[in-house]
Amino acid sequence: MVNGRSVPGNQWDRLDGIEPEQPPAVSVIVVHYEQQAELDRTLAALGRQTHPAGRTEVIVVDDGSAQPPRVPAGVRLLRQADEGFRAAAARNLGASAASGDVLCFLDADTVPEPEYLSRMARLPALAPEAVVVGRRRHADLAGLPVDAPVEQAGPAAELPEPQWLRDGYRLSRDLLDADDRSYRYVISAALACSHWFFERVGGFDESFRAYGGEDWEWAYRAWRAGALLAHAADAVAWHDGPDWAGRDLDDPARRARKDAETLLLTDHIPVAGSRGRGVRSAGADVVVRLAAAPSPAAAYVCVDSLLAVLPAAVVCVPPDYADLFAADQRVLTADAEPPPSRVVIDVPSAVRVDPVAKELREAVATVGVGTLGTVLLGPLRIDSARARSRRTTWGFELFETRVHPDAALTPLAADPGLAGYLGGWS
Repeated sequence: MVNGRSVPGNQWDRLDGIEPEQPPAVSVIVVHYEQQAELDRTLAALGRQTHPAGRTEVIVVDDGSAQPPRVPAGVRLLRQADEGFRAAAARNLGASAASGDVLCFLDADTVPEPEYLSRMARLPALAPEAVVVGRRRHADLAGLPVDAPVEQAGPAAELPEPQWLRDGYRLSRDLLDADDRSYRYVISAALACSHWFFERVGGFDESFRAYGGEDWEWAYRAWRAGALLAHAADAVAWHDGPDWAGRDLDDPARRARKDAETLLLTDHIPVAGSRGRGVRSAGADVVVRLAAAPSPAAAYVCVDSLLAVLPAAVVCVPPDYADLFAADQRVLTADAEPPPSRVVIDVPSAVRVDPVAKELREAVATVGVGTLGTVLLGPLRIDSARARSRRTTWGFELFETRVHPDAALTPLAADPGLAGYLGGWS
């Protein structure tokens, strides 16, 4: 059993006012590239933290600067070759060398206020599935002494915060009301989680080799793995300069890079609002597992009616029906390894789904959000990956189950009236 505790759904506010029995061991991983002055300022700020120095490890990971950065005594320096923008690989390298129970990721140009580490590490130290994003504010710090207290220098030289991000935190009550698209509010420049959970999720995807996107992809995987997403509004780190989205908005090259990032994420985050509306993603949002059918015709009606309601789903069928669905790449045999998904639907025996029924669509859209983890829709079990992951970790349920016994589903016999189904008269 992992140390710590958990809470239902995303209700991290149940831990408000609770402090760890002792300050956790924290490893701060600072990613750097050709920013010596900014790094000096960030390391000076880390030396002023209220979190005990004896419980703090600082690791700088250089992403291939022409010259190694200078770091003070007591700070560990790791380097990787300059093979493009490899922040994801740099963070993974730092995490692999870290000894702390809590990992805190910072960028070299993001300067923490004195209480930052204590406030960021509290939730992951209490609930190991907590993923905490700090409040990243912006200021023009250029030219200031590197040891100037950032809690004073930042407000004096403040630049606008991105309004979309402030609105996201406000409307979600600092991510307490997080949903399947709240990954958008997780920023790796100001991020903390337990070492255990980082390894469980699997680290950042090192195929990301351009600016942006790797933190959103990781946050989505973390959410699917049962993360408690939280915004620590009082854990402030100051970014030296404006937000990326606020710079040169009319620059076609910057807009093209943002489009490239968005296209890459459509395959990694296949949820509604992130995937294409018609084009299929490489990933799967929903996996349906059909256990049995009394005939090929019944299997066909079942799979066809399910895909009519959930066209982006992947369906796993018994091996005997592999040839029946060979032309549809969305259909796999049950002995194949299904892709990771946000939702798994277990269908014990073939049913026909009414195309106008709302219950299935609503269940798929809402399961895993709030405290809802499972929906029983007649014989169908609709399970969120978040609920299954928490159940596996803790050995008991931390999400609610909702039952709809009168769903618009018809059990199928060996002769389901296939011609009438296809023709529309049955």
